[in-house]
Amino acid sequence: MAKKSVASLQTGSKRLTKAIKMVKSPKTGAYSFVETILQPDKVNDFLSKK
Repeated sequence: MAKKSVASLQTGSKRLTKAIKMVKSPKTGAYSFVETILQPDKVNDFLSKK
């Protein structure tokens, strides 16, 4: 995993965070981006997973 990016989003009464992480493919070695929108307290769990 090379870089990670986190941006805060507010929609209505909920506070959400968009997390982007770079994942290296084991077959080709190419990098791809995985994006999710989740709660701020779950960002570290998402970024630490492989």
